[in-house]
Amino acid sequence: MERETRKYKEFMSYEYKEVTVDIGQASFLMDGYANFGWEADENVMPTNLDTSLRKRGASQLGKITIRLKRDRRIINKTELTRLQRNFEAYVTEIEHLEKEKTSFPTIRAITMGIVGTAFMAGSTFAVTAEPPQILLCIILAIPGFLGWIFPYFFYKRDVRKQTARISPLIEEKYDEIYKICEKGNKLLNGK
Repeated sequence: MERETRKYKEFMSYEYKEVTVDIGQASFLMDGYANFGWEADENVMPTNLDTSLRKRGASQLGKITIRLKRDRRIINKTELTRLQRNFEAYVTEIEHLEKEKTSFPTIRAITMGIVGTAFMAGSTFAVTAEPPQILLCIILAIPGFLGWIFPYFFYKRDVRKQTARISPLIEEKYDEIYKICEKGNKLLNGK
């Protein structure tokens, strides 16, 4: 009988991190975290994305959890951690800027719709009054209908304006992220 020889790996202690992100940002963030010594944890069984999303609820739809690990004895750990925190802060700022593209236009469109609805309610009360006020009903119905139609067009226009205003800021944040990742990669590789 031949004896099997097993090759054992050298002992390695890891620290672990879980990050829940939008599905569209997952690849970008995994590439970014790699510059700070993190790698995907291959020991974790992949979960069915659709099932896990349904279990998490509506607030987590379109999100995925990335599980990462890195060597505890990594060199320059404190500096890498500081750079990683800056990286995460910039990513959070980008998320807020992306939401800002549609937040004001949405508020404006909803407000216009509510005002339009108020005019339509006044129009309805005018026509159901005793005696019916047909002229007042028509006068109130016109801004009511406009308040229901125009919000869509104002929303689209405002989103275009906000996007044009915010996109350069987002690009600046990405440039900062790339600089931070480059510094992290140099520290990680000892250059």
